[in-house]
Amino acid sequence: MTPAEDITVHAAGCVLWRRAPRAPGLELCLVHRPRYDDWSHPKGKLRRGEDPLAGALREVAEETGYDAVPGAELPTARYLVDGRPKEVRYWAAAATTGGFTPSDEVDRILWLPPAAARARLTTPGDRALVDALLATHPAGTTPCP
Repeated sequence: MTPAEDITVHAAGCVLWRRAPRAPGLELCLVHRPRYDDWSHPKGKLRRGEDPLAGALREVAEETGYDAVPGAELPTARYLVDGRPKEVRYWAAAATTGGFTPSDEVDRILWLPPAAARARLTTPGDRALVDALLATHPAGTTPCP
C-alpha cells in the first residue's frame, strides 16, 4: 500500500433504480442527508477489509431500507474531503424488496425519473452517474422488479 492509499477514504454506493410504477421508464432513488442538507445517491464508507460491492449494497440497505440486485459498475468518483482524498466506487442496482424508515443519517428519499433526479442532485459528479446508468441500462430494455 502506498502512502496515498493509507490516507484515502474508501467508500461505495449505488445508483438505485426501479421500474416506474405508474409510467414507462425508470425511477432513481435519491437520499437526503440532513447533516449536509444535500441530495445524493446512497453511499458510505467501507468497513476495514469490506468488499466494495458488498459495502455498496450494505449502504443502500442502511440508507434506503431496500435490498438491491447489483448491475454494471459505474464510474468511480474521486475528490477531496477536508484535504483528504476520497474514492467512491458505484454500481447500478435494481431495488427489490424493502421500505424506507427515516434516520438521523437519511431523513428522506425520493423516487424520481432520471431527468428530475439529475436536476435534484446536489453534486455535479452525482449527475454524471445518472447518465452513466442510462448508458448501461436504457429504460425499458431490462426487466426490473
